[in-house]
Amino acid sequence: MQNLQVRKSGDRGYANHGWLESYHSFSFAEYYDRKHMHFSVLRVINDDVIAPGQGFGMHPHRDMEIVTYMLQGELQHKDSIGNGSIIKAGDVQRMTAGTGIVHSEVNASVNDKVHLLQIWIMPDRQGLEPGYEEKHFAAEQKRNQWCLIAAKDSDESALKVHQDMLLYATILDANTSLAYSVNNNRSVYLHVARGTIKIDGLQLETGDAVMLNGSATMMIKANDESELLLFDLPLHQEIGARTH
Repeated sequence: MQNLQVRKSGDRGYANHGWLESYHSFSFAEYYDRKHMHFSVLRVINDDVIAPGQGFGMHPHRDMEIVTYMLQGELQHKDSIGNGSIIKAGDVQRMTAGTGIVHSEVNASVNDKVHLLQIWIMPDRQGLEPGYEEKHFAAEQKRNQWCLIAAKDSDESALKVHQDMLLYATILDANTSLAYSVNNNRSVYLHVARGTIKIDGLQLETGDAVMLNGSATMMIKANDESELLLFDLPLHQEIGARTH
């Protein structure tokens, strides 16, 4: 597939703060890579493991759609607009930072680690009213099929994001194949949350990602049980070092 770009797990930014181990797919905090500032409106994918009882204290965000995809453990969330909950594996949380929100994220367990993906999407406009939403997506909803978990136009089965994008998840059984067709004016970013897969004979492992611009059909085959996130986005164009 000629227009397929690969981002290997080991090429991501990495930080180990003791209580937090984090891989950055795009420039974030101390990690700067001008070639990986964003992909289309996808600004951040942080692959975070948080030690028991540890976490992020109250801190602010604005003008960003923040999606947390839980892989393992339990995370306690509190924010300045009155929300408080514990999200677990299978849960997905969306926070619209908009004009400003302050929140904390702390591992709710004193024994077990938390593993999550934190995703930032640049919104279609600034100054939105802050908002919060969470949903649980059972493994069977994702089993060997694309499960829509976030979209601009949602029928309430998925989280609502303020951007022209679709976020799908799937859990593929070993030796199972699944296709995805990309429209001509769209881009796709596929992230391997866990497992190993092949696309057109190319092997991808946990933490790897592929980027695709324009019309194509990807055929994905899982070597073992694999969990994937697929972002269907406006056509990617380099717009310089945009940092939010």
